[in-house]
Amino acid sequence: MWTDITRAQHARKHCRLPSDLTDAEWALIEPLLPPRKARGRPAKWSYRQIVEAMLYVLRGGIAWRMLPPSLFPPMTTVQHYFYVWRDSGLWQTINHTLLMAAREAEVSLGNKVGSSSYVERPGWQGILCVNLRRTVQSYVRPVGAVI
Repeated sequence: MWTDITRAQHARKHCRLPSDLTDAEWALIEPLLPPRKARGRPAKWSYRQIVEAMLYVLRGGIAWRMLPPSLFPPMTTVQHYFYVWRDSGLWQTINHTLLMAAREAEVSLGNKVGSSSYVERPGWQGILCVNLRRTVQSYVRPVGAVI
């Protein structure tokens, strides 16, 4: 049940778009991303901008080419990182880590893991994990399919 306290706690007023990550959500994902390469041209786009562009495409259900160029990196850049991270299993790692963090939060709050209140209960850890799992799940290849 939403209260004034939980509404304020989970408000996304400081985000440009509803698909943007909060600083707390980004703090969970950032350590899981691969380090930037030291060689070559310096990166023009941050990983956060790239991940937020991916979430915009996936949560909005739009085609890659419909990614607004004024708000995000070029669609080819975003698409490249998405496919590389998908094929390397990074999305599965992120999903698993977020799922475990949400389950630990549920256990620490005294709820039974696997209860129906887990998905329905508002909370930024659970929402991020569930939304990311739902949007990315259809794009992630099974482990046995990677050649």
